[in-house]
Amino acid sequence: MSADYSRIHRLLKILTLIQSDSTWTAGRLATECEVSERTIYRDMKMLEGAGIPYFYDPQTRSYHIRRDFFMPPVELTFDESLALIALGEHIGAKEQIPLTKAAGRAIAKVRSQLPDKVQHELASLDRHIAIELARAGPYEGIEDVYELVRTAITKRRVLSCRYESIEQTVKGKKNDQGFKFRPYSLFFNQRAWYAVGHHGGRGEVRNLKLNRFTQIELTGQGYKIPKGFSLDDHLGNAWRMIRGDKTYKVEIWFDPTFAETIADTHWHPTQEVQWNEDGSILFRCTVDGLDEIVWWVLSMGSHCVVKKPKALVDRVRKHGTALLAAYGGS
Repeated sequence: MSADYSRIHRLLKILTLIQSDSTWTAGRLATECEVSERTIYRDMKMLEGAGIPYFYDPQTRSYHIRRDFFMPPVELTFDESLALIALGEHIGAKEQIPLTKAAGRAIAKVRSQLPDKVQHELASLDRHIAIELARAGPYEGIEDVYELVRTAITKRRVLSCRYESIEQTVKGKKNDQGFKFRPYSLFFNQRAWYAVGHHGGRGEVRNLKLNRFTQIELTGQGYKIPKGFSLDDHLGNAWRMIRGDKTYKVEIWFDPTFAETIADTHWHPTQEVQWNEDGSILFRCTVDGLDEIVWWVLSMGSHCVVKKPKALVDRVRKHGTALLAAYGGS
């Protein structure tokens, strides 16, 4: 690829990124484009010279495009079109992820503008592609909560809330004490939507499930999302989304009947798999906390054995003993 073409490609990418999201700093752009920040600054100067109406926000240290500026329509390849249609129609329109139905309507608009050749090829595949995600919980009643949290993040307005925790439900407790909540992010994980933000009653950042809010109101009080906040950093090396206080090196043996299934699946960003001569594997990962991974281990039944850490071995043994007792074992 020639240097000129490479730069043009990068300039279009930068323009697309800062038009679609208002949090692109020079550092993020440099990482995304795999160049230095100095190169990004030179690229921005070139965009300025071309009359692109962007501006720099010194508070967020990010770049923005003036709202009345629109890029000309882009030409999508067949692969790009297919990917968008699959995501928009099979996941959005069918609301396998709740509250994403608008994605299906957006994709219908995009699809109507595609070239005839691409539309014909897509039509020939429509009945032969399907995406089925794990079933999400019922979302009736969370639409208003979702909209209020989204508005709070957009307008940076504190929420006044009441929330029913799992602990209250299990122990039959009733705690009607309200609290102020400063949401930082909306987060869909596995089967449900969560709001991640600062819980005034707990004095820390918490993950709150939308369907457990019993009362939520927008206040006139403003707040700021911490500059250093990142959802990835907040989750750390949690197995899914509950980050514990301690980091553990986990090693689990899986028998040959389950080995291939475990090895073929990306369970965790840190996972490593070592194959043994008998067809079994050693599965290794590093997790922050054991509250979630213990249930994953138990779901594998007798097909796996925890080798380390001892804390996880003890937890599995405790649950196994309770299970045996529940079924009348000795």
